[in-house]
Amino acid sequence: MIIDCHGHYTTAPAAHTAWREAQTAAFDAGGGAPAYPAVTDDEIRASVQDSQLRLMAERGIDLTIFSPRASAMGHHRGDEAVSAAWARACNDLVARVVDLFPQHFAGVGQLPQSPGVPIERSVAELRRCVEELGFVGVNLNPDPSGGHWTAPPLTDRHWYPFYEAMVELEVPAMVHVSAVTNPNFHATGSHYLNADTTAFMQLLQADLFRDLPELRLVIPHGGGAVPYHWGRFRGLADMLDRPAVEDALMGNVVFDTCVYHQPGIDLLVDVVEPENILFGSEMVGAVRGTDPRTGHAFDDTRRYVEASALKPDEREKVYEHNSRRVYPRLDRRLREQGR
Repeated sequence: MIIDCHGHYTTAPAAHTAWREAQTAAFDAGGGAPAYPAVTDDEIRASVQDSQLRLMAERGIDLTIFSPRASAMGHHRGDEAVSAAWARACNDLVARVVDLFPQHFAGVGQLPQSPGVPIERSVAELRRCVEELGFVGVNLNPDPSGGHWTAPPLTDRHWYPFYEAMVELEVPAMVHVSAVTNPNFHATGSHYLNADTTAFMQLLQADLFRDLPELRLVIPHGGGAVPYHWGRFRGLADMLDRPAVEDALMGNVVFDTCVYHQPGIDLLVDVVEPENILFGSEMVGAVRGTDPRTGHAFDDTRRYVEASALKPDEREKVYEHNSRRVYPRLDRRLREQGR
């Protein structure tokens, strides 16, 4: 199988997106949100059939691990109640996609995070996503403030109640920020990649995985700057009297292949062990255009993996086996489907 670990519902029906704008506008005006609109199964089918499903078929991707649109999580908008209602609506919609296309999608949940709110208040939605909706993972935003980084580092005990629930439920988290309000940062061009790099450095500086050895984190977008500066991180670990990066982090951290050119993928697979790479494309997402140098879509990441120096057995790990290991609930679900 070819499993895409990084897909977002970027093509959600217009009524869903319009409700979000009405919800936040009502909050800003001091009123209550309107009722959530009716969205038909036909609208959901139409929203994915000529986008995600068509591209998956064209690119030979069997299944996408699918979550709400990351840039729209918007944890900085409204208050805790607004975020909770929005997360629930987004997760319910993703669950309907999965129910309609169970052979093609597996769900990952959005959290009702809100700046200044203890993360343990997100545990209830995590449990609902896993135990009621059948999701296999969750997206965790290390910066609910929208680019101002007011939350404690991911290694702070602030996060431990949530991590402990993740371990109990056997689900990993993709560390994924949302939209940004800080004008210094472009959302997908800098904020996302900054967050990936920042998360890795936070993990290097602390003993999170010594405390929680079964915790699994996915750092997307090829790990941000990490593979390119692998020597810097190894050197910093030595300077800071920390354990070697390979020993302290790479049993618990994996990167995806959301890197949109061949030299980037070549570097990733040369620096990072195949066991620590999951195939991902983030389609239809951050970069939707066609590369004029190749004539192919930037986010057609399978082409880069196929053209890389990975051996056949290593490609199998990247395409399938690593995702089944990191997402054990996905593996069980696939086995139940006879796959």
